[in-house]
Amino acid sequence: MTRNHRARPAKRRPNALAVAGVSEVDWKDTDLLRRFISDRGKIRSRWVTGLTPRQQRQVATAIRNAREMALLPYPNARRG
Repeated sequence: MTRNHRARPAKRRPNALAVAGVSEVDWKDTDLLRRFISDRGKIRSRWVTGLTPRQQRQVATAIRNAREMALLPYPNARRG
């Protein structure tokens, strides 16, 4: 039996920044930025976060800046 993946449209994830009422992403807001980082320290993708392309770029830039300032962790390079 095969599944027809086109039978039902995919649900759109709610935009986390719109729900939080954030218009501009700030690198100093680590509580907000931690929502967009996986448990391994990687930046979550757009289809996981539900952000617009512009918001995703802002979040990624803010996370990179916060990592440089040692507010957020870098991804763990060691596996295992």
